[in-house]
Amino acid sequence: MCGIVGYYGKENAAPFLLDGLKKLEYRGYDSAGIALLRGGKINLYRCRGRVRELGSARREKGQLGIGHTRWATHGAPSEANAHPHVYGKFAIVHNGIIENQFELKGELLARGDTFSSETDSEVIAHLLAYYYEGDLLAAMQKTAGRLKGSYAVAAMCEEIPDALVCARSKSPLVVGEGNGGVYVASDLSAIAARGVALYALGDGEFALLNGKGVTVYDRDLTVIPKEPLEYDPEAEAPDKRGYRHYMRKEMAEIPAVIGKSCIDFARDPAYEELTRVLGRTQRIHIVACGTAYHSGLCAKFAIESLCRIPVEVCVASEYRYRNPIVPPDTLALAVTQSGETADTLAAAELAKQAGAYLVAVTNVPYSSITRIADTVLFTGAGREIAVAATKSFNAQLELLYCIASALAESKGGQSYFAELHRLIETVAAAEKSCEEVRGWIPYFLGARSVFFLGRGADYAAALEGSLKLKEITYLPSEGYAAGELKHGTLALVDEGTPVVALLTDPALAEKTMNAVHEVYARGANVFLITSLPEYVSRKEVSSAVLLPACRAEFSPVLSVLPLQALAYYLSIARGNNPDKPRNLAKSVTVE
Repeated sequence: MCGIVGYYGKENAAPFLLDGLKKLEYRGYDSAGIALLRGGKINLYRCRGRVRELGSARREKGQLGIGHTRWATHGAPSEANAHPHVYGKFAIVHNGIIENQFELKGELLARGDTFSSETDSEVIAHLLAYYYEGDLLAAMQKTAGRLKGSYAVAAMCEEIPDALVCARSKSPLVVGEGNGGVYVASDLSAIAARGVALYALGDGEFALLNGKGVTVYDRDLTVIPKEPLEYDPEAEAPDKRGYRHYMRKEMAEIPAVIGKSCIDFARDPAYEELTRVLGRTQRIHIVACGTAYHSGLCAKFAIESLCRIPVEVCVASEYRYRNPIVPPDTLALAVTQSGETADTLAAAELAKQAGAYLVAVTNVPYSSITRIADTVLFTGAGREIAVAATKSFNAQLELLYCIASALAESKGGQSYFAELHRLIETVAAAEKSCEEVRGWIPYFLGARSVFFLGRGADYAAALEGSLKLKEITYLPSEGYAAGELKHGTLALVDEGTPVVALLTDPALAEKTMNAVHEVYARGANVFLITSLPEYVSRKEVSSAVLLPACRAEFSPVLSVLPLQALAYYLSIARGNNPDKPRNLAKSVTVE
């Protein structure tokens, strides 16, 4: 979840390191630091807080350096726990979790080592010092052999002024060469703007970066060839294009990414093979976390309604530890925006080992999930910078609905692709209505908590709306099945509780309105998101957003838009930065 960068070349390293870390702040911003080698000595610059606090280090000299932006796991956010960690002649940066850190630390303390941080990462620097005999790459190989858990590591040594070494296991790492330099980063966005050749390291691989370029090695330190990644430098290093925040820019891109997801699915070379698999599929397991889990819940409603195939949607962190039952002809859908979510990767591998056919739904080519899946489907959302997912969620929905349509066809049913394609224009029209939520903000500013209500697909959308609000406004909220509210939770509703009700399915509308009556009777202000105009002027409704109508199974693509907008504008009104919510990171690469 942390971000790491490294550079050696003809330029001073500090500007690249700091610029790269800013591009990686979505991975963590509890603390940051860089280490530069100058005059045979490692110079360390670290701070608690964001990369901008290191601005004075930009002028420092040194052509070799590493940097890190941290999302705290072991040890509180502090300068002492910030990376890089230095021990003796060595400096390291690390993304991941070392699960056997206490065992290793005990050994090192017994040898007389002293530690300066609470982190698990510092043991790596100590192990390098212990195993180093003049060959940094060999020391890294021996160090990696002692580590259990996940890691992407870059290291440098005071005795070697022209080289970096790297190692990877279960955490993403890319290396690059060109423009007179060599580079390493957790994510190609940190390097992409330079337009250099980039290579993705696989699990168990090492890399040596020096004046000769990049050399990649396997576990036995045998040189292995690598094909450069195909990427668009502009797309992988986006800017805000005039918007105040990335989140708002990414919300504006939703109609385009929905269209791309739909069109790309029909053109995907894997479509024919996927159709054969769908034809024999008898049940589906969806594994995901967070927002992706909510997209899975939406897909469950659509698939079971349109295809009559049972779907189990599982929180990946639970699925991986529960010994799941995976009958023959099970299709597993692993949904992960980054393709690096640790729990989803583990759950996906478990489902595949149990005999399921594994389809990955992801936004990131070359990510870890693409290496283990039988078929990979890309959402086409483009790089998403804001921590809170918006356009990637809508793109996931569109792609999952395309799978539902293909599944229905494979079972002899009708195609829904025409309706899904029409959603492109419908979503664009719905976006204009979303600005209505700005008038709701005064009702939410003084709230102690917020409830989101819905039934069917609206319930799944309500869960996502609640998550968005929690993520970036820090207001406690809950997404609830409308019929369940009276079974205990109604005790929390009073005059200070805003309630957002979703109403897009005519067959369920009056049932949902029963819950609206109940909260209204207890003084709550009710805010309605609906595609049914006859409910907009009901006396219980304080204000409403009227959406274009669409098939109820696909309605979350539309109904989530005003929910995203509500969270965004309320976050700003509460003085928060919606792009960088506290305690959260974009890509959760640790358990």
